[in-house]
Amino acid sequence: MNKTHSAMRRVRAVSLVLAGLFVLESCAVNPATGQGNLVMMTEKRELEIGLEEHNKVLQTMPVMQDPELNAYVNEVGQRLAAVSHRPDLPFTFTVIDSPEINAFALPGGYVYINRGLMAYLNSEAELAAVLGHEIGHITARHAVQQQSSGRLANIATGVGGIVAAVATGSGYIGSQIMDIGSVWAQAGLSGFGREHELEADTLGAEYVLKAGYDPQAVIKVVTVLKNQEDFNTKVANQQPSYHGLFATHPRNDTRLQEAIASVGALPESQATLLDDTRFRTEMDGLVVGESQATTGTEARNRYYQTLLGYTMVFPDGWTLSETPTTVSGSSAEGTASLRVEVQRMQENKEPRLYIRDNLGIATLQKSEPLEQFRLQGYTGTAEKDGLLQRIAVIYMGPRVFTFTGEISDATQAEALDAQLMTAIRSFRAIQTNERFAGNESRLRYVQVGEGFSWAALARISPVGNYPEETLRLLNGYYPTGNPEAGSWIKIVE
Repeated sequence: MNKTHSAMRRVRAVSLVLAGLFVLESCAVNPATGQGNLVMMTEKRELEIGLEEHNKVLQTMPVMQDPELNAYVNEVGQRLAAVSHRPDLPFTFTVIDSPEINAFALPGGYVYINRGLMAYLNSEAELAAVLGHEIGHITARHAVQQQSSGRLANIATGVGGIVAAVATGSGYIGSQIMDIGSVWAQAGLSGFGREHELEADTLGAEYVLKAGYDPQAVIKVVTVLKNQEDFNTKVANQQPSYHGLFATHPRNDTRLQEAIASVGALPESQATLLDDTRFRTEMDGLVVGESQATTGTEARNRYYQTLLGYTMVFPDGWTLSETPTTVSGSSAEGTASLRVEVQRMQENKEPRLYIRDNLGIATLQKSEPLEQFRLQGYTGTAEKDGLLQRIAVIYMGPRVFTFTGEISDATQAEALDAQLMTAIRSFRAIQTNERFAGNESRLRYVQVGEGFSWAALARISPVGNYPEETLRLLNGYYPTGNPEAGSWIKIVE
């Protein structure tokens, strides 16, 4: 009996020790805020995961092949990291060669910024604001908290298709999320929720201030990117793509304004980082829009219809033909084809009913609703003249886009139908940062003279659609405003 009681006491003692360890681990103190957080990961494991996921990002995303630009971004980032709450982390800063407007972070000190976002920044302080925001996510262990709460697993479940794009509340960025091999990076791109984003903004502003920049740069970045959101919504009914500063705060957000004000202001005597000469030097020549360096399978067969404002990816090796309002693609073997047509919407009805009433197809097989890049539609299969067809409609703005795919090789029906669905699911609106005509376009800095006007500059710009609005957006003068004589502005060449 005594042996039994002794054994039970030992079991209880071990249980209490384990419980204590669990509490210590799960209620770790947030290094940035000093508050307790429910996490179940040591810093050592955090660093291991960060390195593992960083390698996955490098394998699935193109890195800018510009040593000087990468070194400059790293220099600015390290200046901020040194004054952060976790200065001993081995921070790494990487520029991703993508036109998409985003930035994200991984646990353990890995920060990424797309050149597409950099193109819209207008000072080193604004670059610091974006990097500081991402550093804030790392120092506050937001990704680790997501993992501990189980949200990371939910993101992994939803990333298998277009669900990821819908979940982010954005359009273009959905394609980037699906292309990344790291679930942790996917979580970073899709955002951490309003409270964590506000916390990252506040921490980022604090680091910006300590590094010698004006923390009001955080507000300037929000304004620049919110202006772009307004423009995208106006011309293409699109949604924001940057998860943090961009997506969570309007430019007049009271809580954000108060948070930045609480950080403080930099006395003029300490404002040592006001000269943007280096920033302009490093940004001059930056590619805007699609880059020839990253042209691959997807880019090679990505079709842009600038008149109607949409883009999609046809299967590799297909040949395309087009008219002003239609595009048709067909496989080299002639086994499948896909035609896209457009009509103005005459009445408001469900996409499913549009197929039934307007296309006259009463019965669909394998039917399902489409929700992609904030666009609504419907799809299914049917038979006509002995051929299997894949039918779909997608609504974008005031227009209805109809997709008619035909499969002539019944032995490959399943595989060919999967190709057609992939192409249909890639359909989305063209983003502002893609609206550059011709070959690879680059930013150049020039000084304006007396009598400068955006309209005059737009007339000689290679930007294909909305040149004046695009140039204003790139320079932070949208929708109105003009630079003073002698000021530096970005043009597109």
